[in-house]
Amino acid sequence: MKSIKDLKDLNDKKVLLRLDLNVPLKDGKVTDNTRIDKIVPTIDFLLKQNTKIVILSHVGRPGGKIVNGLSLKPICLKLENIINKKIKFLSKNIYEIHDSDLFKDGSEKIIMLENLRFLKEEEENNEKFSKHLSNFGDIYVNDAFSCSHRAHSSIDKITKFIPSYSGLQLDTEIYALEKITSDFKKPVTCIIGGSKISSKINIIRNLIKKFNNIIIVGGMANNILEYKGYNIGKSIKEMRVENIIKDIFELSITHDCRIYYPEDVMVSKEINGSPEEKRINEISDDDLILDIGPNSINTINSIIEKSKTILWNGPAGYFENPKFARGSLAIGKKIAEKNKSNNLFSVAGGGDTVFLLNKIGIFNNFNFVSTAGGAFLEYLEGKELPGIKALKQ
Repeated sequence: MKSIKDLKDLNDKKVLLRLDLNVPLKDGKVTDNTRIDKIVPTIDFLLKQNTKIVILSHVGRPGGKIVNGLSLKPICLKLENIINKKIKFLSKNIYEIHDSDLFKDGSEKIIMLENLRFLKEEEENNEKFSKHLSNFGDIYVNDAFSCSHRAHSSIDKITKFIPSYSGLQLDTEIYALEKITSDFKKPVTCIIGGSKISSKINIIRNLIKKFNNIIIVGGMANNILEYKGYNIGKSIKEMRVENIIKDIFELSITHDCRIYYPEDVMVSKEINGSPEEKRINEISDDDLILDIGPNSINTINSIIEKSKTILWNGPAGYFENPKFARGSLAIGKKIAEKNKSNNLFSVAGGGDTVFLLNKIGIFNNFNFVSTAGGAFLEYLEGKELPGIKALKQ
């Protein structure tokens, strides 16, 4: 995979830049800049090289139709404000735009096209559409790792028609993921949460073969507790996953990976009730498990302290309610504290985890925080992502 930073001469080149600007919108305004902030270094780099930039992106799932509420225009305005550079927004149908229409004004440096998913050909990985897009630039740069698990026209087929490179943010993401999946320092630990163990089973299976410790928290830990014979009351759980859990423990023995799950928990009779600390053998039929308890926190902190590499995906409990956020906060703060010693490489990812890190102000205390969602998870499963494969070819 060739990186844009390795090109010797970019002067006056037109760069077709695929970004992920799929950010949350409310009443026509961007409510979270995280993904936008991450791609600013690539734009700054290209502008310093005296290039002209054509931005390709999408927002939402319009299903191949024009949906006014999913226009990229408000995102264009937000990016314009963040980089303090004028961006020309072209709202017309992409098929009606031609290379000769771009950069007519010599002062223009950045152009953004409208939502690619307004055309069904984007998600169809249509070759004709890919070729049309390729005509807008001299080179193509994919800086949208979070879209690279999709075999779409602007991610996959486009690379057949134009010299193609990775962007700085994509390089950073791949580097961080390699550091926790192949080029890591041991002991290496994964803290994994979420409500469904079936949605994370392929990640767990893949990482058990490589990691020293897997710590299972959140709703999926309830299934582990029930499998081990403990009452979980009326707590959230997934049905018919006994064979999955059995497979996890058998695989962990084969590969000498230690599986941890809560030894005490915080419960309540209702989701917004008051927390009560209980050992896992004390849970009543009408209890809801909503967080890990202090002994579990101490155990996890001890493991973090001994680890050289940490991957965190998924909160430890119902963190949206501050009464049940103690476990998640403790994990985040302990990793951030250990990071200060430069004796740990830490990566976090997943929507809830990113939200939590932003909320408690420790986003920048991790070596890397991925906002990639599905692509992040599929990479951890060991899958080859279409967008990465296309760049390599």
